[in-house]
Amino acid sequence: MTEYIVSARKYRPDSFESLVGQDNIARTLKNSIVRGQLAHAYLFCGPRGVGKTSTARIFAKTINCSNPTPDMEPCGRCESCLSFAEGRSYCIHELDAASNNGVDDIKALMEQVRIPPQVGKYSVYIIDEVHMLSQSAFNAFLKTLEEPPAHAIFILATTEKHKILPTILSRCQTYDFNRITVEGMVKNLRHIAELEGINIDDESLHVIAKKADGAMRDALTLFDQTVAFCGTDIKYQDVISNLNVLDYEHCFSMVDYFLAGDYPAALLRFDEILSRGFNALHFVSALSSHFRDLLVSRSAGLDALLDMPESLKKRYREQAERCSLQFLYDCLAITTQCESGYRASVNPRLHIEFALMRLSLLSRQLSSAQPGAPVRTPAAAQGPSPAASARQPAAVPADASSSASPAAPSVSTSAVSAETSSPASSAAPAAERQPRPRRRTAKQGSSLSLKSIMEDGAAEAASDKPVEAAPVQASAADALPSDETLTEKWKSLVAEYASQPRLASTLSSAELTFSVEDGMKLVVFKVLNEAQKKWIEEKRLRELEGVLQRLTASSMVRLRVDVLPDEGQKETPYTPTEQAEVLMRDNEEVRNTVIAFGLDIK
Repeated sequence: MTEYIVSARKYRPDSFESLVGQDNIARTLKNSIVRGQLAHAYLFCGPRGVGKTSTARIFAKTINCSNPTPDMEPCGRCESCLSFAEGRSYCIHELDAASNNGVDDIKALMEQVRIPPQVGKYSVYIIDEVHMLSQSAFNAFLKTLEEPPAHAIFILATTEKHKILPTILSRCQTYDFNRITVEGMVKNLRHIAELEGINIDDESLHVIAKKADGAMRDALTLFDQTVAFCGTDIKYQDVISNLNVLDYEHCFSMVDYFLAGDYPAALLRFDEILSRGFNALHFVSALSSHFRDLLVSRSAGLDALLDMPESLKKRYREQAERCSLQFLYDCLAITTQCESGYRASVNPRLHIEFALMRLSLLSRQLSSAQPGAPVRTPAAAQGPSPAASARQPAAVPADASSSASPAAPSVSTSAVSAETSSPASSAAPAAERQPRPRRRTAKQGSSLSLKSIMEDGAAEAASDKPVEAAPVQASAADALPSDETLTEKWKSLVAEYASQPRLASTLSSAELTFSVEDGMKLVVFKVLNEAQKKWIEEKRLRELEGVLQRLTASSMVRLRVDVLPDEGQKETPYTPTEQAEVLMRDNEEVRNTVIAFGLDIK
């Protein structure tokens, strides 16, 4: 039985060219060797498994090589290279700071540093996990690190740069190693698989590379584990089963369930995922990543943002074409909200299942909006005037919702069914049917929920009862209310907001003017200042207009807010200084008295 060597050791880089994902560091070190500008201390820091110690070994072997190549690679044939390969080199020393972290260990190192190399030009000391040194050991190491002998070079390697003392950092050239990209790991794994005679597809390699999380050593370990399980012929299903990875198929199936509005199937699939031992939060995170990839796939120019094989990119593009942009925005908002509230939830499973039901109901709602039916877009759901809605075409394309904001709610199923199946509305001509305004309460949020759907349907049914007669709708569409009617209804409008003192006070003190503009009755109410105007325009204007239309039973009423002119506002002095100034301005005797005696009014 031959001795087995794991891939992480067998295929460990032995030259700058074989390093994966660290081209900039390799080039910098090679240039410093060519120019003879070698520092006495280097610090290699970065995540695990990205090649810090391997780079230190290659650098140490190259600077001691007798016959380096023109590209500054070690030749592998001289005495220095051979002794290093056989583990008997006396000019390259490796120390583990985790087990040699005391002051006595540093003193022994300082004694060893004085001895010049027997073969080669430099004695290179590679100290791994240097952050494990104690503070006393660091302080004892400072003087030697700052002024070592001419033949000594220190290379410190660590995964936790923040634990290194600033006095150590200031004495070293620091090189930050990057995480290795999925593409780079897949390319290297493909090369190793060809050398080992192993048949494996790109999807399996991408699964291994993603699970390695940027560490090449972890990827090689997972690769060996997969080969031990599958043999020389590796299939995708065997890889995900062996590594216990959440399959892409689960996310694709979930989105299909959401598009079909099939929440029972989504809940059953979620139960299957939990029964296989997957973490529920990881599943939600994978679902969010899937929606993100679908959003990216909708634009051909963003393919570079997808770390996956071409066959998988094609599947993403096909599914993304069946999803509207607004649907993906809403789904991503629901999943990210579910992630953020998962740990605070008392019942985490129910928390996720409720999110899955919201996603399914959202999709069913969008799919029920057929072309040609009046569809309420997210902008309309926020409360534009019914007259403005009436001037829009009845048919809205399926992708019209893609221009809405991510947080905007989707089309209400109850609203569509109420407007299309009502006997009164079906009897009247299409041009005479006006969308009935609904007041959005403070309880209604921008996201879809079962509670909001039920409340929406109840509000629609309640608003249908008093206006079932077609003549009321016709007169509301044709007649313009008089100024007296509007003045009277304005008082009723103020009374409806009695529970909101700030708004009621502003409305009751407003000055009203009436006019006719573009065939609509325009009501302009004036407030005291710009702050009130801005607040009403941004928060309340559309809602107030809808309520006034309901009170007047006319959709031909428009509402506008303006500010009273400065001269129309009564000046009210508040402070003693202001009151004294008003008194002096209005009373000449008081003003003369203040001037004569030189009184201070402040």
